[in-house]
Amino acid sequence: MPNLCTDQELDYLKHRHGFPAETPLTLDEPYRFAHLPLIAPDHPDVIAVDPVKGYREGRHATVRSLVLPILYETLSASSAFSEMLADLKNGPLADKIAWDAFDARTGRLHATLCGELAGPAFDRISDAARQRLATLGPVACEVRGLFVGTKNLGRIYARVYPETRAGENVLHGIQGIMNYPKAGLFLVGLFNLNDHLSAREASTLGQIIERGWEQPFARLAVDELWVQESRDDLILDGSVYEVIPLRKAGSACG
Repeated sequence: MPNLCTDQELDYLKHRHGFPAETPLTLDEPYRFAHLPLIAPDHPDVIAVDPVKGYREGRHATVRSLVLPILYETLSASSAFSEMLADLKNGPLADKIAWDAFDARTGRLHATLCGELAGPAFDRISDAARQRLATLGPVACEVRGLFVGTKNLGRIYARVYPETRAGENVLHGIQGIMNYPKAGLFLVGLFNLNDHLSAREASTLGQIIERGWEQPFARLAVDELWVQESRDDLILDGSVYEVIPLRKAGSACG
């Protein structure tokens, strides 16, 4: 296994939600206009229209994004992932998770590398950029335990730890090829809350996250990127617009 980025080289610790003792978790405003309308449209705290961001009932203008695909079949084969899933389904959080949305998204799991590259913006994937991406070969990464951030409170993610090559985060290398700002978070959206959490429920979620922080769900060698196209942030109506190989045509996938 290649060397992987550490927490000190990424921003997960910096941006994780702290789960203070005896404190409920309140769904924040970005979540209430971008996510909650899609999974609980009748919730009283839904923000149906956000004219600044352009959301209406959780939907927006068509957006294309470059993403690192994560196969659910690989995650679900992990005993650590199965144990985490059982903890959520059998504990006090079970009724607060939108399981229908989770089931609908298992074929669309990903970590976004370059977001909101709508329409003509994808002209920036020049032939030269495609050739550079193809020379990278498969990208090694490890998907680890759950994460709740300080923004989009209500969304529960897994974390991606990419490999380093010559001391550089290989996903930063991809973002550089795309002339896109480097990111410190590479998150795989897994679950959505359909309501605020009580203090007990929030404490349970915090304990599950803490218990599994160092626990790997899966190790992957990703040999292609996807350009995803969608009108919502959960990619519920989304599709794969284009596949970008991370290997030269005809080469073997190692």
